[in-house]
Amino acid sequence: MKPADPGGDRGTAPRDVAIVAFARSDPRAAAEGLSETEMLLPVLHEALEQAGLAPGEADFTCSGSSDYLAGRPFSFTLTLDGVGAWPPVAESHVETDGAWALHEAWVKILTGRAETALVYAHGKPSAGPLRDVLTRQLDPYYVAPLWPDSVSLAALQAQALIDAGHTDEEALAALAHRGGGAPAGEYVVRPLRAGDCSAVADGAAAVVLAAGDTARRMCARPAWIRGIDHRIEAQALGLRDLTDSPSTRLAAERAGAFLAPVDTAELHAPFTSQEVVLRRALRLDDTVVVNPSGGALAADPVMATGLIRLGEAAARIHRGASDRALAHATSGPCLQHNLVAVLEGESR
Repeated sequence: MKPADPGGDRGTAPRDVAIVAFARSDPRAAAEGLSETEMLLPVLHEALEQAGLAPGEADFTCSGSSDYLAGRPFSFTLTLDGVGAWPPVAESHVETDGAWALHEAWVKILTGRAETALVYAHGKPSAGPLRDVLTRQLDPYYVAPLWPDSVSLAALQAQALIDAGHTDEEALAALAHRGGGAPAGEYVVRPLRAGDCSAVADGAAAVVLAAGDTARRMCARPAWIRGIDHRIEAQALGLRDLTDSPSTRLAAERAGAFLAPVDTAELHAPFTSQEVVLRRALRLDDTVVVNPSGGALAADPVMATGLIRLGEAAARIHRGASDRALAHATSGPCLQHNLVAVLEGESR
């Protein structure tokens, strides 16, 4: 295969790779009593059926999840029963949101080692106290022993935004209403109310990637990945300006997001205050349709939420509702690690 274009530090590539299928579990459906495999199986079958692939037929399989949520080591191996344990498949796993599994699969296809890839993610945050579990992402020496939970840290970020004059509680409530979140309600951790926080739920998602003409055979209007990049910031919260997200801005720049306007943006913002930060970092104005799916506020199946943002952006391109979309995923406290992808449909 020819070497990558020198302009590739924007994430561009010599092969065209597209998302050709997307499926997700119904956030309104009860998952109580279901194992991760039982929750995932219908989602995998739907995505494969859309792409015209049989189980096990994809050249590469990559998944994203967290053993901390499941409460047992190597929990992701159990879900391979849903993929198909025989014949053996080329498989990999990332211990984070499935958006990063998509990135790995994208790289695999770019290198010519695969023509198609199945990417999936799943999370059962109901299995334990999520706010406590997520403290394990923090600095283990100085911060984690204090047990500051994810909502409390997001509230610090929200207050910093209010103090800086970037938003106020009324503006945050308007974002919650637009995203289909819960009514404002009581304070969870001031200044965040119930409606400012995502609706955490069990769930799963899957996408199929394909290269070039293979993608065109599988999908009438593929969502081509024109650029994708991810960047991470310091783990120590005191070293960061919580009102800004330079890692998001840099990832967007390297992915080519600022080269032309986007018409849609799917943002992984578990709190309304984080959408404020992301909109500023990504230079999104009122001409851009933000989170038409409802975003993480409407449904937040932890470890699948970022992959869903990519899938929802791709689905809008598939059905002709978008021509150039931006998708974002995050991991870690207060938008520590951020991935940005730019998707495009072919001219109609």
